[in-house]
Amino acid sequence: MYEAPARSILSAVSGFIAQAGFTHSLTPARNCTFGCTYCYVPTMRVYGGLKREDWLQWGQFTTFKQNAADLLRRELRPEQRIYCSPLVDPYQPPEAERRQMPGLFAELIACPPRVFVIQTRGPLILRDLDLLRELARRTLLRVSFSLTTDSEHVRKLYEPLCAPVGERLAAMRTLREAGIAVHATLAPLLPCNPDALAALALESTDADLIGDPFHTRRTKCRGATTRDAALRISEHRGFAAWHDPHFAGGVVERIRELVEAAGRRFGVGPEGFGWLAEVPV
Repeated sequence: MYEAPARSILSAVSGFIAQAGFTHSLTPARNCTFGCTYCYVPTMRVYGGLKREDWLQWGQFTTFKQNAADLLRRELRPEQRIYCSPLVDPYQPPEAERRQMPGLFAELIACPPRVFVIQTRGPLILRDLDLLRELARRTLLRVSFSLTTDSEHVRKLYEPLCAPVGERLAAMRTLREAGIAVHATLAPLLPCNPDALAALALESTDADLIGDPFHTRRTKCRGATTRDAALRISEHRGFAAWHDPHFAGGVVERIRELVEAAGRRFGVGPEGFGWLAEVPV
């Protein structure tokens, strides 16, 4: 775990996040120690704000933005719709010691933006539940919680340093019971039983569901894509079909069918993530 001063904390967005309706992203650190094998961020290299050592040693360290709270105080505006974060999980393991997020929440509570969304797979977020409740009273706060598979075996293959499926479900239920708007985000869709995964996501939330298959060059010619580490695991373990757009599309449609039968929506790509940025009329 390292620290270094940064020049800014909020970035005007483009591409996928902009299409979803956000105006800015907030990235509290550089490099993520969850080190998920499929993570698209290191494939972005300098375009993801990374340094060479970040993409070459992805997941082995993180560098917190030392002056993050001071920067946020200067850069916050009431009309912003902020996504935290497309480049690093704000509740990666070193956050337990560093405690960066409480300081950022203090600034957000003092000068709330229009929308603030937290994207995480870390049950550590429950540490800050009181701050989340206070922020939710002042702005449209949504937590997008990553639920990638129903299988612990699969989870250990692709994201061994992340929390078990059961712990994530418990965190999502706790957030929901505390009055926090929480969405289950099935992204990327790892090998799973689609019926079981949909059932778990529906049971643990009361909001619309969001998802996305693996990124693949067959449908995304440039930009961020799935890391080779995940591709190697899939080939070795007999899961190569999950990288095939036609197969993945079938999984998406099965989950959509189940979710819509339960009276909710299931969206992929900017459509689904756009629901996180929506402001009610």
